[in-house]
Amino acid sequence: MKSINKYELLEKAILNDPLHQLFDAVDAISVQGYNEDRRVIYWNRGSEIIYGYTEEEAIGQKIEDLIIPKDMSEFVINAHRDWVQKGIEIPAAEITLHDKDGADVEVFSSHVMFTNQHDKKQMYCVDIDMAETKDAQAQVSFKEHMLQTIFDATPDLFFLVEKSTKIIDYYAGSEKNLYKPPAEFIGLEIKDVLPADVAKKFKIHINKVLKESTSVTFEYELILAHGLTYFEARINYLPDYEQILIIVRDITEQHQTSQAIKQHAYYDTLTSLPNRFLSLDRLSQMLHDAERNEEKVAVFFLDLDDFKKVNDSLGHEVGDKLLIEAATRLTNAIRKTDTVGRLGGDEFILLSSALHDDNSIKTIAQSLLEVFRAPFHIDGRELIITLSLGVAVAPDNGTTVSDLLRNADTAMYQAKTLGRNAYSFFTKEMNTAMIRRFEVEEQMRNALERNEFEVFYQPQFDSKTQKVIGAEALLRWHNSALGNVFPDEFIPIAEQTGLIVPIGQYVINESLNFLNRWQTQQKSDFVMAVNLSPRQFRDKNLLKVINDALENANLNPENLELEITEGVLMTGQSYITDALVGLQELGVKLSMDDFGTGYSSLSYLRQYHFDVLKVDRSFVNGITINKEDRDLVKASIAIAHSLGLKVVAEGVEISEQLNILNELGCDYVQGYYFSKPMPGQKFLDYTENYRLEP
Repeated sequence: MKSINKYELLEKAILNDPLHQLFDAVDAISVQGYNEDRRVIYWNRGSEIIYGYTEEEAIGQKIEDLIIPKDMSEFVINAHRDWVQKGIEIPAAEITLHDKDGADVEVFSSHVMFTNQHDKKQMYCVDIDMAETKDAQAQVSFKEHMLQTIFDATPDLFFLVEKSTKIIDYYAGSEKNLYKPPAEFIGLEIKDVLPADVAKKFKIHINKVLKESTSVTFEYELILAHGLTYFEARINYLPDYEQILIIVRDITEQHQTSQAIKQHAYYDTLTSLPNRFLSLDRLSQMLHDAERNEEKVAVFFLDLDDFKKVNDSLGHEVGDKLLIEAATRLTNAIRKTDTVGRLGGDEFILLSSALHDDNSIKTIAQSLLEVFRAPFHIDGRELIITLSLGVAVAPDNGTTVSDLLRNADTAMYQAKTLGRNAYSFFTKEMNTAMIRRFEVEEQMRNALERNEFEVFYQPQFDSKTQKVIGAEALLRWHNSALGNVFPDEFIPIAEQTGLIVPIGQYVINESLNFLNRWQTQQKSDFVMAVNLSPRQFRDKNLLKVINDALENANLNPENLELEITEGVLMTGQSYITDALVGLQELGVKLSMDDFGTGYSSLSYLRQYHFDVLKVDRSFVNGITINKEDRDLVKASIAIAHSLGLKVVAEGVEISEQLNILNELGCDYVQGYYFSKPMPGQKFLDYTENYRLEP
């Protein structure tokens, strides 16, 4: 068998030029050769593709007349001369050149200078088209010095081996990626110098090359002195010499970039848990396996109770640390075969397969709740955080990913209604409730445009004189598909979806225009009470909306009383305080609604400047039969009066309640004892006739 050295290989196997053999068959990169006069002596196919000049057009032309922009010509000429005459190398760099049409071509250009057999210097440029590289930056990181010289600049390793895999020659620009020193592998077979698993890969692919007369590429890894390194090997057979050329490239950086991209694509960046995409993909696989094995799969939808309060009161940094700790607890609580993922925000998902009965599922749910009973210690604070947990089981509650996720979510909301820190299994009744909610939300989205909303008014009276002093505006909704939808059902949905903002604006405008009509008709001064929801306070245009409505209705600000529940104040957000201050400066009255139902009402009365305190109907209802309720109402009235506030009692339904409220000094009352809420015209008729009664 004939044997050649590496230069004979490069000269005879590819071309009759020892410098060109690596590049003639390569069109992914541009390689050009220039003589001492900067004229082209070599122009490969890659150069034709990148720059548009054919080899015939390029040969003999000067570099500055082909691809060098005019403003670079002098620099290139001087740099080439300095290298030829003074040995000052041209460094590799990213540069912008021109193609045949004058368009910019961004390349990474490396250069090397050789002296040929005639003692003439020849410069070779290796250009990589950066446009394609930049498009692929998400997958790979371009090597800064891919090719510094024709040989010395290349990071690749070249091995020449016999069909028996005996290594007969090699070339390495750098020997750091050699698994063993050359003295320990020249003349030996691959199986004798590489780990068994890697050597086996080489043997398999070499056999494929020999059998199919084709080139193959594969990847492998080695532990070198500088760490775990990933390689790509390309194998080509040279039948004329019955020898095999192996080119090995270090792809560690590419591998790490690929792994980083996979990590970002499939895992949550904060907790490192599988993200929504990967979690649902694993659920799909679990369902497939469970159907085959006739087993159950449980989907646990987890939500941290009151997490928003932690974020709002302690900041997002504390919130993030809490989420990380929660993820750790969940991960430590599951089996190796289970998956816990983060869907987003404070929502997590647990997927458990190979289950045979409901008791095992209940055990998992109870253990998850137990994991969160211990306090969280974050930045010196002790936080008590509980879980609300919804469970959907396949195949009982669905056999698709979307059905199970939706049903587990529904069950989680049911757990919230149970008081939180609880779990709930999905039921058909829950599904019915969720379908109803979706129907209400869908119909509500265009209800304003269809003029389906109407404002009703319930009169308010002076408790002693029983004269009408104002009214509370109450929204009603009749939909052609759903019929009458009660506020207790549609208001929370409007709040959650943000529809409460335009709906609330409608109520303000409608009620103030009605108040103008009422006052004009009956020539009296009245007050209109309108409820404001938490979501409306987040509307930056709230003050403008109210001010414009007052001006359009030609009303004084003191004719408008805005009722605010404690739930609005509990958020502690700065925009709440700013809005309340702005409303006070505007001159409208502020009323604390549902006083006594919360835990911090007294502190809010001290913190904000309210004008009216509204006693909740639940206390008024009990004052005739329950001494505790009566004492609470009495104390509330006393507190309000001591702070200079007026008191309105709602829910007055019988004369005995009215009498007691009079005895306790309540200022104003409203309720079914006097009147139910009424449409505008009926309300005008009622108050007109009521006003005329002795």
